[in-house]
Amino acid sequence: MKDFLSLADLSADEILGLLDLADQLRQMHWDRKVYRPLEGKTLAMIFEKPSLRTRVTFELGMYHLGGHGLFYQTRLGERESVPDIARNLERWVDGIVARTYSHDVLIELADYASVPVINALTDREHPCQILADAQAVRDHKGGFDGLKVAFVGDGNNVFASWAHFAARIPIDLTLVCPEGYECDREILAFAQRAAKGKVVVTHDIPTGVAGADAVYTDVWASMGQEAEAAAREQAFNGYQVNAKVMSYAKEDAVFMHCLPAHRGSEVADEVIDSPQSIVFDQAENRLHVQKAIMVTLMK
Repeated sequence: MKDFLSLADLSADEILGLLDLADQLRQMHWDRKVYRPLEGKTLAMIFEKPSLRTRVTFELGMYHLGGHGLFYQTRLGERESVPDIARNLERWVDGIVARTYSHDVLIELADYASVPVINALTDREHPCQILADAQAVRDHKGGFDGLKVAFVGDGNNVFASWAHFAARIPIDLTLVCPEGYECDREILAFAQRAAKGKVVVTHDIPTGVAGADAVYTDVWASMGQEAEAAAREQAFNGYQVNAKVMSYAKEDAVFMHCLPAHRGSEVADEVIDSPQSIVFDQAENRLHVQKAIMVTLMK
């Protein structure tokens, strides 16, 4: 790996290797063991969108690993070209994390930067989140074989990265959404073609959630879609993950959300605050999987 842009770029062994390393780094963190393989190294953190979990965990992760993160909020390509930004940053830093609207801008940044570039979220994909999710699922379910994840909501960037994960790791993945809010066709076709498990889309909640080991949801209007919020609220009426929806899943199913959550919209308090919820395990794991990515790319 030179960069970490998409789970579609990784093999199953590379994904599992990152998860295993994240487990090791998490245990070291819990044991308060000092591990600083990135001593003296720097990470440029470029954010076009707001962030809590991603910014804090990358900056804190670099500190834990002995390096330093530099935060820079801008819109890439407006003040100066993306290639020029890349060719400046590569002279100063050892890695770049970028949260952008356009996935193409992220690709362009990686194409021109000689140092590793890490995808901190684009409108198309969110691979760091799914590694954290996968680590949490493996903790609670013991593995991935035969696992079914039901994603109730918009076929957005989070689902897209779940689809890429399913293309590499043998799980069953179901998107449950209103008509017109399916996943990108190219991403879905790739996952269905490459997956060893089933990757399906349905508009029927009981059918889609039936037998699920994990029920996942996300906000109905992502960052940059604020103008569509009212229309999406109406379109997704009836797709809230509540106790009734969870009842269609397995009795020991876990509930997942990448956060931030719009309580009362895509998820009810009775679910996100229930013993089935592992949302804060997912959030905690962002620190550890991102440290694993940085160690792998920058050590």
